[in-house]
Amino acid sequence: MRVILNGAGGRMGCEVRELLLSGDGDVRLVAEVDRLAPGYTLKHLSDYKESADVIIDFSHHSITEELIAYALAKELPCVICTTGHTEDEKALIKEAAKSIPVFYSANMSMGIAALCDFAKRAAQLFPDADIEIVEAHHNRKLDAPSGTALMLADSIKTVRNDALYVFGRHGMKKREEKEIGIHALRYGNEPGMHEIIISTDNQTLSLKHNARSRAVFAEGAISAAKFICCRCAGLYDMYSLVNL
Repeated sequence: MRVILNGAGGRMGCEVRELLLSGDGDVRLVAEVDRLAPGYTLKHLSDYKESADVIIDFSHHSITEELIAYALAKELPCVICTTGHTEDEKALIKEAAKSIPVFYSANMSMGIAALCDFAKRAAQLFPDADIEIVEAHHNRKLDAPSGTALMLADSIKTVRNDALYVFGRHGMKKREEKEIGIHALRYGNEPGMHEIIISTDNQTLSLKHNARSRAVFAEGAISAAKFICCRCAGLYDMYSLVNL
């Protein structure tokens, strides 16, 4: 499998690059693209003219249009690991999935995929419980709350259709029954923590995932690339991968 790595100079791009270069011979890094990081000769995807089997994207959501245009032109499967997409950018991704395989997830960890499933089931078991989501990341992360926190909330919302998202909480106002509180912490070099608190008056259930290093997301991205290379056009995510 020949991989184009877009966003190769970023923190996550470097993690993926290291795994690709040290991994098995069946997976080969053929192009490293980064328009922002110094030292990369390929600044744009279009600078790469040779063959490839898949694109792994850990760049920036603002490059979505360029990414999708290249993938469609080359008919390449695409693993999009970037977060913070606008609604227009999400629409581009969904439209592209009608023509090529697109793997799109706010979090590439298998553990988070399991956490989404656990949270959904717990919300069904405790239909009257209060639910709060707390996430923590390093102090350089731009988007808050994280795409993963929103993904967790969205999984719960599938069984609580009337849920109302409340981002942080302040002032003098009583908590509403339908609320899902979502809280973002930013400090140090935290790779990623997500906790879902499900509480009734008499008991509290805490579901938590800690990423010990960013390598877990790089591993997930490469697994997704292997998975999507043999798929038909469509939109895939971590659920698709863990429910094989």
